[in-house]
Amino acid sequence: MIELIKAEGHYNVRGIHKTTLEVTKDDYLTPNGDCIIGINATKGAAELSDRLKEELRKDDTYVYAIIVVDGLYDLIAGKGSSKFTLSDPNKIILRRSTFISDATVMINANKAAKDVDRKIVQKLQKGSELLLFLVTSDSALKDEEIFRIIVNFYPISFS
Repeated sequence: MIELIKAEGHYNVRGIHKTTLEVTKDDYLTPNGDCIIGINATKGAAELSDRLKEELRKDDTYVYAIIVVDGLYDLIAGKGSSKFTLSDPNKIILRRSTFISDATVMINANKAAKDVDRKIVQKLQKGSELLLFLVTSDSALKDEEIFRIIVNFYPISFS
């Protein structure tokens, strides 16, 4: 399963939080929002498709988040959880920990905001568009398999 969330960068994107990464539908960002890498998102967790929510709510689901900004990309891998509510209408959050809120779509992530490629963060600070692809699988996928899924869904080129 794959789903696309679009968002925008903002001059206050810092991307320095050690345990979380977030995109929000809010149209503003203060310097305190150091986990937020995108604003004006097209969806919050509650607005994800029912099919994706069903997959995310399985403990054995592998979840991949692919961030694409101006042809640059970063890949984050984690897990789903049967405890996800996915009911937040405003935010989507990826977490290194196992903490779950209404916006959490990934736990045990291998990266947080501070780990995102700094070239991507710099582009987001200039307001570039952010594409966030969420991909789920019942088995672990290799990077090239994930990128093939994305390109088949939304033809783009990666740098």
